[in-house]
Amino acid sequence: MKMKTTLSLVAAAVALIASGAFAQEKSRAEVKEEAKAATKTNTAGEAPAKTTKSKSTKPRADVKAETKDANKAGQIQTGDATKAAKPKSTKARADVKAETKDANKAGQIQTGEAPAAKK
Repeated sequence: MKMKTTLSLVAAAVALIASGAFAQEKSRAEVKEEAKAATKTNTAGEAPAKTTKSKSTKPRADVKAETKDANKAGQIQTGDATKAAKPKSTKARADVKAETKDANKAGQIQTGEAPAAKK
């Protein structure tokens, strides 16, 4: 019992001493003044420097018209892929359907994950 009481008192004393070691050296008012001064001079943290906005020399309608024309001409890239011409088929749709139907009957078209069964 004496050991628990002694350990409790030692722990309390250490806590009191440690809390004094972490006390701030500046008062709250001093810290607020420093922050206000740093904000005025723009030295607080990693704030970006103020930039001036550039003025356009063209009206918005002209810019929109130029963009529309460039987009129609294919001069504006969208996404990572470039616009490539879609390949055109040389066969009629009915011929492709008939060919697919025949290949399916012959078991040449695999369905699912298992290999096609041979007949």
